[in-house]
Amino acid sequence: MPNGLIDEASLRLHPDGFALSLTIPWYRSLWLSSVSTIRLTVDGAEVPEEDLSFELDGVRYAIAELPQQSEKLWYLQSHPSLIVRRERPVDLGETRDVEIHGELRLPYMQIAPGADGGPGLYVPNIVHQRMTLTATDRDARPPALVSDVPPVPPATDADPFQLGLTLYSASAEFRAGWYDFDGLLDRVAELGIGPGIEIVASQMLPTYPVVSDEFVATWRAAFDRHGFDASSFGANLDMGKRRDRDMTPDEEFEVSELLFRGAKKLGFPLVRIQSAKPELLRRLLLVAEELDLKLAYEIHAPLGPNSPEIVKVRDVYAELDSPLLGFVADFSSTMHSMSPTLLRAVRRAGLDDEAVERLQQIWATDAPMRARQEEFIGYLNGRGFDPGRLGAFAHLAFNMHGHVDVHEWADIMPQILHVHAKFYDIDERGQEPAIDYPELVKVFVEGGYRGYWSSEWEGHAFAELGEVDPLLLVRRQHDLIRASMRALQPAGR
Repeated sequence: MPNGLIDEASLRLHPDGFALSLTIPWYRSLWLSSVSTIRLTVDGAEVPEEDLSFELDGVRYAIAELPQQSEKLWYLQSHPSLIVRRERPVDLGETRDVEIHGELRLPYMQIAPGADGGPGLYVPNIVHQRMTLTATDRDARPPALVSDVPPVPPATDADPFQLGLTLYSASAEFRAGWYDFDGLLDRVAELGIGPGIEIVASQMLPTYPVVSDEFVATWRAAFDRHGFDASSFGANLDMGKRRDRDMTPDEEFEVSELLFRGAKKLGFPLVRIQSAKPELLRRLLLVAEELDLKLAYEIHAPLGPNSPEIVKVRDVYAELDSPLLGFVADFSSTMHSMSPTLLRAVRRAGLDDEAVERLQQIWATDAPMRARQEEFIGYLNGRGFDPGRLGAFAHLAFNMHGHVDVHEWADIMPQILHVHAKFYDIDERGQEPAIDYPELVKVFVEGGYRGYWSSEWEGHAFAELGEVDPLLLVRRQHDLIRASMRALQPAGR
């Protein structure tokens, strides 16, 4: 999705001057404390910070106050106003040249924990946009959707996996307001996708981390209407929600327990956990046993089943020796090439053919992820290309694309409790051009896996909003997985 705070419909009328309707520049809800700074230039003149205010849910904040708002959620579908004080309010149809700069930190993506009680280091997200905007009083219209698709072949007893998706696949469209929660599930059902439904709690829950009774009622009504199954509940751990320090162990447990109880309230059998700290897991296992929940730590690019970091988790599991502990296998770990969606995005950001080729060469080496990232940034600097022009892509290109051998999944197959069937593209042949799905199906069938494969389109990290219909792509990916499963079945089955 575009890594932006504003779009073509952002300039709005306001009695104090004008306002910019903001979009959260991420694919999950964030605490307002995640915002480090916002700077604005209008018609070539920088706006003094004292002339800016940030209004969310009817409450105004000075820009300098935002990092202290660690209990206020910027929900994914909320569009707060950046209010700009002016002597004369802007009129409908007037234009302004706007340049906005935003800096955020992602409180669940910890690079290094804090020392001596201080704050840790977290992955940043930097946004810089220049646009000419026309004052409007309405949002942009969503595009028409394709509904004429062939019916889904019925599932059979011989199919080894159940199919579903994570609603994360439609992150950009949900963020933009093209769907409400009911409408998103209706669209999933219309395309014959399912029956498994997975959610990321920090994305879908308006009252995150609390699962409200109102959300439960909406959830159950939609599931009854469409015959869906709850497959996996994604729980984040926002260690850096406060700016002055990381969460304490007790706070990590308390928020995790709250999410576990919310998952049970919604009928999920499994929670994707973010932390495998031994002491935290010992405490959470008691909750999981009480609630009959399985806990699965995600193996995601650039790591694989035998990476040192994952081996440590495996050792913790061996020590705790519980059948409730396992892994989510995310296929971003086992890619054979970089996705065309990413390569299109970095070309849009200004990389030429030589730079794109060098990016792929560096990615294909066996150096650690951070070393490959630093080598590529060094290459860009050596060519006089500002890496900042790539935004988060310079990091995500390596963090979200792993090249571990697909057969390594077999080494932990009995502990794989859920699958993120990650994909970025489906080409004209019906294949994923960067991930070998037929071979993955073979490895998991032979390994005896019999759980959900939850489709996860992550092209939204790189694609422009409206560039593709992600749910149509999920349907095409289901066709690929289904065909790959049935190609392995004996003739006549």
